[in-house]
This record gives sequence, C-alpha cells and structure tokens, in this order.
Amino acid sequence: MTKTVLLASAAVLALSGSAYAGAAHPALSGKATSYGYHAQLPVRGAGVIYTQRDNDNGIGIVSQNFESAFDIYDSQGADDFKIAKKAKVAQVDADGIYFNGSGPANSFNVTFYTDAGGTPGAVKKACSNAAYTDEAFGTPDIKCKTKLKKGTYWVSVQTNMNFSQGGEWGWNTNNTVRGNASQWQNPGSGFGTGCTSYTTTTTCIPSGEGGDFSFSLLGKGH
Repeated sequence: MTKTVLLASAAVLALSGSAYAGAAHPALSGKATSYGYHAQLPVRGAGVIYTQRDNDNGIGIVSQNFESAFDIYDSQGADDFKIAKKAKVAQVDADGIYFNGSGPANSFNVTFYTDAGGTPGAVKKACSNAAYTDEAFGTPDIKCKTKLKKGTYWVSVQTNMNFSQGGEWGWNTNNTVRGNASQWQNPGSGFGTGCTSYTTTTTCIPSGEGGDFSFSLLGKGH
C-alpha cells in the first residue's frame, strides 16, 4: 500500500499571525511539532489515481471557509496534477493540520478546475460540504466523485469550520514541486497578502512551506 504522511502529534505551532489557541483572529499557517508516515487507508474497489504525499514538510497553509464574522479571512489553496488516462475519482485525501484549535472540521469543499495556462481555470466539478473521514489529526479522506479525461487539472481542498469553535485547518505542503507550484487566494484580503486571486503560495505566504500541497486522488483509472 502506498505510504503517506501522517501528523503523529496534535501539538502544533501557529505561524505568520496569532500563535496560540484562543487567538483573536486567524493565522496564515501552522506547523506540526512532529509527524511521520503511515499506510493510506484503502477505498473499496478503488486505487490510487494520483499522489504527491511523499515529501510533506509539516507546514499547513490555511484553506478555510470561516463563519461570517471572519469572512475576510476565507481562503483557499489549489494544486495541479496530471493524469495519463481518463479516470473516475471517488475520494480526495489531503494531509492537513488543525491549529489555533483542535477542530474537527464540519465538512470540506473540494473543487476540480481545468488548467488555464498554469493556473486554475473553469470549475470542472465542485463537491460542497462533502463528508470525510479523518485518517489522523486533520488529515481528511474526503468523498468527492468526478470523471476526468487525461490531461492537467487543479484541485482545491477547503474546510468548513468556525474559528471560534474549532480554530483553523491548514493544508500541508510538499517540498517537491510537480508541474506548477501550488496557488492560494484570500479574496477578502483579511490576511493582507495582496493575493485576492490565485497566486503562487510561496509568493503569498513566507512561512517556510513547500511549493506544492500534499494530497492524493483515489478511484478507478481506465
């Protein structure tokens, strides 16, 4: 079974903003104090279509739909992937981290985009408020079904969670960049990064994160 990254400790540090649970406002990122490896959970009748969970560095970038009081902090990460043949995606697994709180997330939004010259293009499929199973502390296996032809796409994983109740969820980054570097946006500009539309993540957030996000797609290839 494919080996993937697991946050083995619930202890995290918040970076680039408030640095403790109970903070007054969201921070941009968090980092696990320790993390290791584990076996990816199997999905009945499905295999790994695509994965880039091999070089997670433990730093999670906030990708979250907050409650209305914190709408200006709503943010979203996305990363590209390429498949060599058409596939039926059943599940998206994303390495992640809870910080400034311990979760859990209410649900997740998964969005697949076409590629528009190296950036997310038109929405191919959106799974809003999708159910999930936690592999570990903030590492969700999210149910989202879509059919893809061979080619390059982008996928976004965003949690639905109130800051005042669960804190924040960050999507862990990968030190190895495959294809184009990951992108991130904060349309309400609450974080003051200037990245109100999709922009290269490491340009927006100087938290020592890797250039890609850590995730895999499970389903059936044809």
